[in-house]
Amino acid sequence: MKINIPLTLAVFFLLPFSVSAFDHKHTTFTSLLEKHVIMTKNGQESRVNYSALKKDYETLKKYLSSLSSVTQREFHSWPEEKRLSFLINTYNAFTIDLILKHYPVTSIQKTGSLMRNPWKIKFINLYGKTISLDDLEHGLVRQKGVYDEPRIHFALVCASIGCPALQNKAFTYDQLEVMLEKGLVNFLSDKTRNRYNSEKKSFEVSKIFKWFGGDFEKKYGSVINLLNTHSKYLVKDEKALPSAEETNNIKFLNYDWNLNDIKK
Repeated sequence: MKINIPLTLAVFFLLPFSVSAFDHKHTTFTSLLEKHVIMTKNGQESRVNYSALKKDYETLKKYLSSLSSVTQREFHSWPEEKRLSFLINTYNAFTIDLILKHYPVTSIQKTGSLMRNPWKIKFINLYGKTISLDDLEHGLVRQKGVYDEPRIHFALVCASIGCPALQNKAFTYDQLEVMLEKGLVNFLSDKTRNRYNSEKKSFEVSKIFKWFGGDFEKKYGSVINLLNTHSKYLVKDEKALPSAEETNNIKFLNYDWNLNDIKK
């Protein structure tokens, strides 16, 4: 007996299972961030209402599951902007997950133990493997010759006050460049973490620039060059902009590992 299958159904059955395409707008994550992340100081700083976010934990878990369902083959079929946005959001979402698993907690450092670094805990399900935040950041996002994008250090957020602000929207491929630059400018503009000391003729900046100094060389030449070219964000008064010969000194400030909780 011959069965006639409508053309639309035939096409459906021939398509790969991934026909239900991944949401590259990361709508669910944005809705959670908009609801629970409070931006302050014109976007230079943010706090997270972890207590309220924990009540939406099931929604976060569904988003994490959608990230974990992406295969490595599917991931590599995407253009660079979609891949990098995906990895940034994955890092930030699973960092929140780590905090919520231990909340209430006063620092991400306390989600580990004396024998276990929190960034080395393997709890992220990605491409069918269980990896750590370090694996995600250093093995995928910072992999040499792949993205070579130093501004990711102002996008990947470690749930600490010393970190750049967690933005209240997910990163998306169509806004990636805007959001990366916004993260850099907002972080440099926060005088509690980055500034120019005109009396000592020295930049006083976050240890992020010490820990990842080499990442800035390809795009900006050096950390000093990055700070010089963005010095207008580091001074209180643009009339006091430093000259290049004044700005060879850098002091790295203490890093605040306290949780970026709204209670702080």
